[in-house]
Amino acid sequence: MTKEAMTERAAALTVRQVSVRIDGKDLVRDVTLEVPSGEVLGLAGPNGAGKSTLLRTLYRAQRPTSGQVLLDGYDVWRMPGRWLARRLAAVLQESGGDFELSVYDVVAMGRTPHKRAFDGDAPDDRAIIADALERLDVADLAYAPFDRLSGGEKQRVLIARALAQRPGTMVLDEPTNHLDLRHQLDALRLVRGLGVTAVIALHDLNLAAAFCDRICVMHAGEVVALGTPHEVLTPALFRDVYRVDAEVSAHPRTGIPHVTLTTGGSHPMT
Repeated sequence: MTKEAMTERAAALTVRQVSVRIDGKDLVRDVTLEVPSGEVLGLAGPNGAGKSTLLRTLYRAQRPTSGQVLLDGYDVWRMPGRWLARRLAAVLQESGGDFELSVYDVVAMGRTPHKRAFDGDAPDDRAIIADALERLDVADLAYAPFDRLSGGEKQRVLIARALAQRPGTMVLDEPTNHLDLRHQLDALRLVRGLGVTAVIALHDLNLAAAFCDRICVMHAGEVVALGTPHEVLTPALFRDVYRVDAEVSAHPRTGIPHVTLTTGGSHPMT
Protein backbone atom coordinates (compact mmCIF):
# COMPACT_ATOMS: atom_id res chain seq x y z
CA MET A 1 0.00 0.00 0.00
CA THR A 2 1.12 3.54 -0.67
CA LYS A 3 1.87 5.97 2.13
CA GLU A 4 -1.22 7.94 1.11
CA ALA A 5 -3.41 4.83 1.26
CA MET A 6 -2.22 3.99 4.75
CA THR A 7 -2.90 7.37 6.39
CA GLU A 8 -5.40 10.17 6.54
CA ARG A 9 -4.01 13.57 5.58
CA ALA A 10 -1.40 14.76 8.07
CA ALA A 11 -2.69 17.68 10.11
CA ALA A 12 -1.05 20.57 11.89
CA LEU A 13 -1.23 20.23 15.66
CA THR A 14 -1.34 23.31 17.90
CA VAL A 15 -1.05 23.39 21.68
CA ARG A 16 -2.04 26.85 22.86
CA GLN A 17 -1.25 27.90 26.44
CA VAL A 18 -2.26 24.53 27.87
CA SER A 19 -2.13 24.05 31.63
CA VAL A 20 -3.23 21.06 33.71
CA ARG A 21 -3.81 21.33 37.45
CA ILE A 22 -4.83 18.24 39.43
CA ASP A 23 -5.42 18.10 43.18
CA GLY A 24 -3.89 21.53 43.58
CA LYS A 25 -0.71 20.61 41.72
CA ASP A 26 0.39 22.13 38.41
CA LEU A 27 1.41 19.22 36.19
CA VAL A 28 1.61 21.24 32.98
CA ARG A 29 2.05 25.03 32.91
CA ASP A 30 1.24 27.28 29.98
CA VAL A 31 2.63 25.04 27.20
CA THR A 32 2.46 26.39 23.67
CA LEU A 33 3.64 24.30 20.71
CA GLU A 34 3.19 24.37 16.95
CA VAL A 35 3.71 21.02 15.20
CA PRO A 36 3.49 21.55 11.44
CA SER A 37 1.79 18.97 9.25
CA GLY A 38 4.08 15.97 8.71
CA GLU A 39 6.59 16.89 11.44
CA VAL A 40 7.85 14.33 13.95
CA LEU A 41 8.32 16.05 17.32
CA GLY A 42 10.16 14.30 20.13
CA LEU A 43 8.97 15.03 23.66
CA ALA A 44 11.67 14.59 26.30
CA GLY A 45 12.37 15.36 29.92
CA PRO A 46 12.96 13.67 33.27
CA ASN A 47 10.33 11.59 35.04
CA GLY A 48 7.55 13.80 36.33
CA ALA A 49 8.25 16.55 33.81
CA GLY A 50 4.64 16.52 32.54
CA LYS A 51 5.17 14.70 29.24
CA SER A 52 2.48 12.06 29.66
CA THR A 53 0.02 14.58 31.08
CA LEU A 54 0.53 16.86 28.08
CA LEU A 55 0.10 13.95 25.67
CA ARG A 56 -3.16 13.00 27.40
CA THR A 57 -4.57 16.41 26.55
CA LEU A 58 -3.84 15.77 22.87
CA TYR A 59 -5.89 12.58 22.62
CA ARG A 60 -8.61 13.78 25.01
CA ALA A 61 -7.86 11.63 28.03
CA GLN A 62 -7.17 14.68 30.22
CA ARG A 63 -9.06 17.94 29.82
CA PRO A 64 -6.78 20.96 30.18
CA THR A 65 -7.48 23.30 33.07
CA SER A 66 -6.91 26.09 30.56
CA GLY A 67 -5.78 26.45 26.96
CA GLN A 68 -6.62 24.68 23.72
CA VAL A 69 -5.48 21.74 21.60
CA LEU A 70 -6.16 22.28 17.90
CA LEU A 71 -5.97 19.83 15.01
CA ASP A 72 -5.91 21.75 11.73
CA GLY A 73 -7.52 24.62 13.59
CA TYR A 74 -10.32 22.59 15.19
CA ASP A 75 -10.48 22.39 18.99
CA VAL A 76 -10.28 18.64 19.66
CA TRP A 77 -12.29 19.06 22.86
CA ARG A 78 -15.22 20.54 20.90
CA MET A 79 -15.32 17.90 18.16
CA PRO A 80 -17.08 14.50 18.29
CA GLY A 81 -14.95 11.60 19.50
CA ARG A 82 -15.43 9.78 16.20
CA TRP A 83 -14.07 12.81 14.33
CA LEU A 84 -10.90 12.70 16.38
CA ALA A 85 -10.54 8.90 16.21
CA ARG A 86 -10.50 9.06 12.41
CA ARG A 87 -7.63 11.53 12.50
CA LEU A 88 -5.51 10.82 15.57
CA ALA A 89 -4.23 7.56 17.06
CA ALA A 90 -2.56 7.16 20.44
CA VAL A 91 -0.08 4.51 21.60
CA LEU A 92 0.25 4.57 25.38
CA GLN A 93 2.85 3.29 27.82
CA GLU A 94 0.51 0.83 29.46
CA SER A 95 -0.57 -2.29 27.58
CA GLY A 96 -4.20 -1.17 27.54
CA GLY A 97 -5.41 -4.09 29.64
CA ASP A 98 -5.28 -7.81 29.15
CA PHE A 99 -7.81 -8.09 26.36
CA GLU A 100 -9.53 -11.45 26.02
CA LEU A 101 -9.05 -11.08 22.29
CA SER A 102 -6.72 -12.39 19.64
CA VAL A 103 -3.96 -10.19 18.27
CA TYR A 104 -5.92 -9.87 15.02
CA ASP A 105 -8.99 -8.65 16.90
CA VAL A 106 -6.97 -6.05 18.83
CA VAL A 107 -5.47 -4.66 15.63
CA ALA A 108 -8.89 -4.74 13.95
CA MET A 109 -10.15 -2.36 16.65
CA GLY A 110 -8.21 0.32 14.80
CA ARG A 111 -10.75 0.15 11.98
CA THR A 112 -13.73 0.89 14.26
CA PRO A 113 -13.80 4.69 13.71
CA HIS A 114 -14.12 4.11 9.97
CA LYS A 115 -17.14 1.78 10.14
CA ARG A 116 -20.78 1.99 11.15
CA ALA A 117 -21.99 0.11 14.22
CA PHE A 118 -22.10 -3.66 13.73
CA ASP A 119 -20.32 -3.52 10.36
CA GLY A 120 -17.96 -6.39 9.72
CA ASP A 121 -14.52 -6.11 8.17
CA ALA A 122 -14.70 -5.26 4.47
CA PRO A 123 -11.91 -6.43 2.12
CA ASP A 124 -10.19 -3.03 2.48
CA ASP A 125 -10.28 -3.35 6.27
CA ARG A 126 -8.76 -6.82 6.15
CA ALA A 127 -6.00 -5.60 3.83
CA ILE A 128 -5.16 -2.71 6.18
CA ILE A 129 -5.15 -5.01 9.21
CA ALA A 130 -2.91 -7.55 7.47
CA ASP A 131 -0.52 -4.81 6.39
CA ALA A 132 -0.29 -3.42 9.94
CA LEU A 133 0.38 -6.89 11.36
CA GLU A 134 3.13 -7.43 8.81
CA ARG A 135 4.76 -4.04 9.31
CA LEU A 136 5.04 -4.58 13.08
CA ASP A 137 6.32 -8.14 12.66
CA VAL A 138 3.36 -9.72 14.47
CA ALA A 139 1.60 -11.44 11.55
CA ASP A 140 2.66 -14.83 12.91
CA LEU A 141 0.90 -13.97 16.19
CA ALA A 142 -2.40 -12.96 14.56
CA TYR A 143 -4.47 -15.62 16.29
CA ALA A 144 -2.55 -15.76 19.56
CA PRO A 145 -4.32 -14.47 22.70
CA PHE A 146 -3.23 -10.89 23.34
CA ASP A 147 -3.04 -11.46 27.10
CA ARG A 148 -0.45 -14.22 26.63
CA LEU A 149 2.05 -11.99 24.84
CA SER A 150 5.25 -10.54 26.24
CA GLY A 151 5.42 -6.82 26.98
CA GLY A 152 7.32 -6.15 23.78
CA GLU A 153 4.89 -8.16 21.65
CA LYS A 154 1.93 -6.31 23.19
CA GLN A 155 3.57 -2.99 22.42
CA ARG A 156 4.06 -3.94 18.77
CA VAL A 157 0.41 -5.05 18.54
CA LEU A 158 -0.78 -1.73 19.97
CA ILE A 159 1.34 0.18 17.47
CA ALA A 160 -0.17 -2.02 14.73
CA ARG A 161 -3.65 -1.13 16.02
CA ALA A 162 -2.80 2.57 15.76
CA LEU A 163 -1.46 2.04 12.26
CA ALA A 164 -4.66 0.24 11.23
CA GLN A 165 -6.55 3.34 12.32
CA ARG A 166 -4.97 5.16 9.36
CA PRO A 167 -4.38 8.35 11.33
CA GLY A 168 -2.97 11.55 9.96
CA THR A 169 -1.62 12.30 13.43
CA MET A 170 -0.06 9.97 15.98
CA VAL A 171 0.67 10.50 19.67
CA LEU A 172 3.05 7.93 21.16
CA ASP A 173 4.03 7.76 24.82
CA GLU A 174 7.31 5.85 25.14
CA PRO A 175 6.49 3.52 22.21
CA THR A 176 9.89 1.80 22.47
CA ASN A 177 9.21 0.58 26.03
CA HIS A 178 9.68 -3.20 26.26
CA LEU A 179 10.98 -3.40 22.68
CA ASP A 180 14.34 -4.95 21.84
CA LEU A 181 16.85 -2.87 19.87
CA ARG A 182 15.76 -4.09 16.45
CA HIS A 183 12.07 -3.46 17.07
CA GLN A 184 12.79 -0.04 18.61
CA LEU A 185 14.42 1.00 15.35
CA ASP A 186 11.75 -0.66 13.22
CA ALA A 187 8.90 1.06 15.07
CA LEU A 188 10.44 4.52 14.85
CA ARG A 189 11.43 4.05 11.20
CA LEU A 190 7.83 3.08 10.49
CA VAL A 191 6.35 6.18 12.13
CA ARG A 192 9.01 8.37 10.50
CA GLY A 193 8.21 6.93 7.08
CA LEU A 194 4.43 7.29 7.23
CA GLY A 195 4.42 11.02 6.60
CA VAL A 196 2.08 11.62 9.56
CA THR A 197 2.28 14.38 12.11
CA ALA A 198 3.67 12.71 15.24
CA VAL A 199 4.47 13.61 18.84
CA ILE A 200 6.62 10.93 20.46
CA ALA A 201 7.67 10.89 24.11
CA LEU A 202 11.10 9.29 24.34
CA HIS A 203 13.61 8.90 27.15
CA ASP A 204 16.36 7.79 24.76
CA LEU A 205 17.62 11.07 23.33
CA ASN A 206 19.86 9.34 20.82
CA LEU A 207 16.74 7.80 19.29
CA ALA A 208 15.00 11.17 19.46
CA ALA A 209 17.91 12.81 17.63
CA ALA A 210 17.88 10.13 14.95
CA PHE A 211 14.15 10.09 14.20
CA CYS A 212 12.67 13.45 15.20
CA ASP A 213 12.70 16.73 13.29
CA ARG A 214 12.63 18.71 16.52
CA ILE A 215 12.82 17.92 20.23
CA CYS A 216 10.78 19.59 22.95
CA VAL A 217 12.21 19.21 26.45
CA MET A 218 9.94 19.62 29.46
CA HIS A 219 10.90 20.13 33.08
CA ALA A 220 8.56 20.70 36.03
CA GLY A 221 5.59 21.02 33.70
CA GLU A 222 7.12 23.65 31.44
CA VAL A 223 8.85 23.70 28.07
CA VAL A 224 12.50 24.54 28.68
CA ALA A 225 13.96 23.82 25.23
CA LEU A 226 12.51 23.44 21.74
CA GLY A 227 14.40 23.11 18.49
CA THR A 228 16.32 20.77 16.25
CA PRO A 229 18.41 18.03 17.87
CA HIS A 230 21.54 20.10 17.18
CA GLU A 231 20.01 23.11 18.93
CA VAL A 232 18.57 21.28 21.94
CA LEU A 233 21.02 18.54 22.85
CA THR A 234 23.81 20.38 24.64
CA PRO A 235 25.92 19.55 27.69
CA ALA A 236 24.28 22.50 29.46
CA LEU A 237 20.81 21.02 28.94
CA PHE A 238 21.84 17.68 30.44
CA ARG A 239 23.47 19.41 33.37
CA ASP A 240 20.57 21.79 34.07
CA VAL A 241 17.57 19.54 33.35
CA TYR A 242 18.78 15.99 33.92
CA ARG A 243 21.49 16.75 36.50
CA VAL A 244 24.04 14.60 34.67
CA ASP A 245 27.23 15.29 32.76
CA ALA A 246 27.15 14.42 29.08
CA GLU A 247 29.22 14.85 25.97
CA VAL A 248 27.43 15.61 22.70
CA SER A 249 29.23 14.89 19.45
CA ALA A 250 28.32 14.39 15.82
CA HIS A 251 27.88 10.78 14.80
CA PRO A 252 30.82 9.99 12.48
CA ARG A 253 28.61 8.53 9.75
CA THR A 254 25.30 10.45 9.97
CA GLY A 255 26.33 13.73 11.59
CA ILE A 256 23.35 13.39 13.97
CA PRO A 257 24.06 14.51 17.55
CA HIS A 258 25.12 11.59 19.72
CA VAL A 259 24.92 11.74 23.51
CA THR A 260 27.46 10.03 25.73
CA LEU A 261 26.79 10.17 29.46
CA THR A 262 29.79 10.37 31.75
CA THR A 263 29.60 8.43 34.98
CA GLY A 264 32.26 10.38 36.83
CA GLY A 265 34.86 7.66 36.31
CA SER A 266 36.92 6.66 33.31
CA HIS A 267 34.14 4.73 31.57
CA PRO A 268 31.60 6.75 29.55
CA MET A 269 28.02 5.48 29.07
CA THR A 270 26.34 5.74 25.66
